[in-house]
Amino acid sequence: MCTLVILRRPGHAWPLILGANRDEMIDRPWQEPGRHWPDRPEVVAGRDVLAGGSWLGLNDFGVAAAVLNRHGSLGPAPGQRSRGELVLEALDHADAREAAAALKALEPKAYRTFNLVVADNRDAYWLRHADPSGTLPVSVNEIPPGLSMLAAGDLNDETPRLVRYGPLFAAAAAPDPAREKFADWERLLNDDDGDGGQDSAMRFRTERGFATVSSAIITLPSYVHGDERPRFRFAAHQPQAAPWHEIGL
Repeated sequence: MCTLVILRRPGHAWPLILGANRDEMIDRPWQEPGRHWPDRPEVVAGRDVLAGGSWLGLNDFGVAAAVLNRHGSLGPAPGQRSRGELVLEALDHADAREAAAALKALEPKAYRTFNLVVADNRDAYWLRHADPSGTLPVSVNEIPPGLSMLAAGDLNDETPRLVRYGPLFAAAAAPDPAREKFADWERLLNDDDGDGGQDSAMRFRTERGFATVSSAIITLPSYVHGDERPRFRFAAHQPQAAPWHEIGL
């Protein structure tokens, strides 16, 4: 159950901050965010080695995208496309609104259920595909200003992890790239002190090899081509732990 933390602050110098934890089988190979796709040189994203797609990324135009599996849909299914393609398709666009409009038209039967977030420094959208039969179309929902969280259900739903950590992220000092301050969100994304196991901790590992494999923070400035530039911080937890570091953009 991957988790996203989305902080929208219209009018702020840093209007979008995105925190992300990726939960996956430890033995599924992946590469940390980078420019892995020769046909998409403007994309910096983590790469899933098996399917070739991504779970989280950013492009040079200042669009960020992340995909999460919904409840009961972990892993691939015969005859259906990889949901990791959706991140790359979103990052083909120079504007979050255009990306959301384009992806709304996709064929839901082609994919297992998902939550997809597409955002830039002006807009942020949650694309919801919750019908396993693929009968219902993908819905596009604007993410409101303020702090929101998303995992395998709906935005800000009453699951143990979101109920526990929503107030903690709201009370924490938000990342401040201008002052190189990321510590509070990094600490919360790394927190494994969940008394309810994987359902209530931000970071966990189960005996069957399902775990939080990485964390990331993406920050977008109000003017992508001004003095400030987007920031992409990353930390691997599995299969080997590594400290937080900056991804070169």
